[in-house]
Amino acid sequence: MPDLLPLLIYATPTAICLIVYTKRRRVHHLQSMAARDEAIAAGLIEPASLHPVIDPNKCVGCSACIEACPEMPGHKVLGLIHGKANLISPTDCIGHGACLANCPADAITLVFGTERRGIDIPQIAPNFETNVPGIFIAGELGGMGLIRNAIEQGCQAIASIRKQVGKPRGDSLDVLIVGAGPAGFAATLAAKESGLKYATIEQETLGGTVAHFPRGKLVMTAPAHLPLYGKFRFRETSKEQLLGFWQDVEKRTGVEVNYRERVEAIERTGEHFVVTTDRTKYRARTVLLAIGRRGTPRKLEVPGEHLPKVAYRLIDPEQYHGQRVLVVGGGDSALEAACSIAEVPGSTVTLSYRSAAFTRAKPKNRERVDQARAAGDIDVLFESRVETIEADHVHLSRNDDQIRIENDAVIVSAGGILPTAFLRTIGIEVETKFGTA
Repeated sequence: MPDLLPLLIYATPTAICLIVYTKRRRVHHLQSMAARDEAIAAGLIEPASLHPVIDPNKCVGCSACIEACPEMPGHKVLGLIHGKANLISPTDCIGHGACLANCPADAITLVFGTERRGIDIPQIAPNFETNVPGIFIAGELGGMGLIRNAIEQGCQAIASIRKQVGKPRGDSLDVLIVGAGPAGFAATLAAKESGLKYATIEQETLGGTVAHFPRGKLVMTAPAHLPLYGKFRFRETSKEQLLGFWQDVEKRTGVEVNYRERVEAIERTGEHFVVTTDRTKYRARTVLLAIGRRGTPRKLEVPGEHLPKVAYRLIDPEQYHGQRVLVVGGGDSALEAACSIAEVPGSTVTLSYRSAAFTRAKPKNRERVDQARAAGDIDVLFESRVETIEADHVHLSRNDDQIRIENDAVIVSAGGILPTAFLRTIGIEVETKFGTA
């Protein structure tokens, strides 16, 4: 018996640890199963953009991806089921990519689209160059809508361009940057820091898509590094604060952006590109497209859509004071517009969406709509479609029912049409991704 004492001394703590570990894994398994089943029941199974696909044959169940996900623990994006990592809440994934970077078993692939829903993506090489040599794409157009990722892509694209162009030659630009959203602005800073001869044009204002967010909208980002400035640590801020920060960086660094200038054509002439805008022409050795994916707003194509009461984005919720407003769409912009207007005294808001659940919206926006709906501030019509728009009312269909709503204004937030035609005139190939990298 004395000979067994040392064994018991060492074995007992090990056994206790094993029991605790097994119990915790079991609890995690049950919680993950419940979260996955809840997402499936609610129809929240389609990721909005870039998301992980996990190979169960390679996954070792170490939880590194779960611990690395910036959305955890607030949202259970990833979980362990039967000892393997799973994407248990697909619509909560917003494409950080930290799971891929932290997987020790190379079990994760980041993909666009799913088998059910495809996403149009231009063909881009790992160095951000398209199938047209000398033309690069970074940011939202390439599928990277997250601000931090777009910033990193803009900087990485400039690094690739710098390697390609080498030393400046002649009077032409080393790079013409199109767009001054997160990717384009970061690329502009990187180009100046790298000593490249550059010009940046933006058809509207600094901030790109962010500049068109509703007033007061919360913007989710993550700490990132800006060339010529350093690290900034925003995680959740307002649209106005973020734009104010970028304007301050623009002033401090002295970078130049030609605003209110729109590209009309891009043509290759020998070793250069001739870029024609509505103001002038540029000769550049490379072109970086950092434009948004929205392109032209997607229309409903219904009678009455031409009426002046129809808009395609929300600028100021206060303009709808005392009005009966119909918001059409199920993405973040639609939900944010509906909630912002509902907070304006005297307004009445109806939110119409063709599907049975808000599968493309972030959790915070879904929760905000749920709260407003419970308070009676928003009427949500799932599985509904606008049929006609009249001066003082709107007709919708819902399954076999016809609905008439008294109405003063309509906001269509149905996304935008990818500028595919423009890309193809340049020669850039666009493919539809159905769950592929």
